[in-house]
Amino acid sequence: LSIKRQGSFAFAGTVVVGANGDTWHADHGYVQYQIPPSSRRYPLILWHGAGLSGCAWETTPDGREGYQSIFLRRGYSVYIIDQPRQGRAGQASKGLPAIPDPTPFESILFTTFRLGTWTPPAQPQFFTGVQFPGDPNSLNQFFRRGTFHGTGGDRSDWTGAGDAYQLMTSAVGILADDVGPAVLVTHSGGANQGWGAAMNSNKVKAIVAYEPTNFQFPEGELPAVTGPLQKSHTVPLQDFLKLTQIPIQLVYGDNLDQTPLFTQAFRDAQAFVDAINRHGGRAELLHLPKIGVKGNTHFPFSDLNNVKIADLLSSFLAKNHLD
Repeated sequence: LSIKRQGSFAFAGTVVVGANGDTWHADHGYVQYQIPPSSRRYPLILWHGAGLSGCAWETTPDGREGYQSIFLRRGYSVYIIDQPRQGRAGQASKGLPAIPDPTPFESILFTTFRLGTWTPPAQPQFFTGVQFPGDPNSLNQFFRRGTFHGTGGDRSDWTGAGDAYQLMTSAVGILADDVGPAVLVTHSGGANQGWGAAMNSNKVKAIVAYEPTNFQFPEGELPAVTGPLQKSHTVPLQDFLKLTQIPIQLVYGDNLDQTPLFTQAFRDAQAFVDAINRHGGRAELLHLPKIGVKGNTHFPFSDLNNVKIADLLSSFLAKNHLD
């Protein structure tokens, strides 16, 4: 790897001032960046999913290179964020209710994220052909990627609504203004918020979203059926039209029909793509099995075939003159 410059910094945020003039800096995001020599025109901003942190983009659960190194090798500057109130940006301006001891629920994550099925007390069963390493150490590393979800009282940043959603989308919009123009590469809950970040900054020049679960539609155009596990929302048409000015690609893996959340999300994703294109945009829905890429989980960018998934991203960037 050749690196011209690397570092990290906080972005956005608030300052709470007490009655006596003392201060509390909070609600900022954290970004680590690496810039290669002769970097390509647009850097990539990598935004993790709900309950995760930027480590999702660094190394795969079985120790292979993640998008951080893959795209650095391909000449892109890479900015990996921890969104406000999470991971290395955990300092918040809002308190939390008393947090009880955790109740084990990793079987739900295993099943929802489509690694396979798991109904305790039976052992986890991976799907045949799944693009996830099946060894115990990789699964252990996978589960240890979770981080405290400190979004304050509403804890709803990934749902596409609420104060936390506004905080996240504003913050990443500020980052894009600072380091952009840039391409926003998002995942899951981060992908749900990426639409708002692009509405907040004209420095976002494209979005590639891995498995978002809800979407923003123009007012009056919300599909008759959305969700119900994660409902989509509406914004004024003038805000929605900002999404029609950039290329957008939504990417989904395999076995979507094995979990209600992603059955619904994929249906809503098609409606979202149709709405963007109906208003003159350039959005596309890439369902990996339809192009012969099978077995991907909710985490295509860190699955066993993540280099192939990265190649598809590189092709999208080249096709849209973003490389």
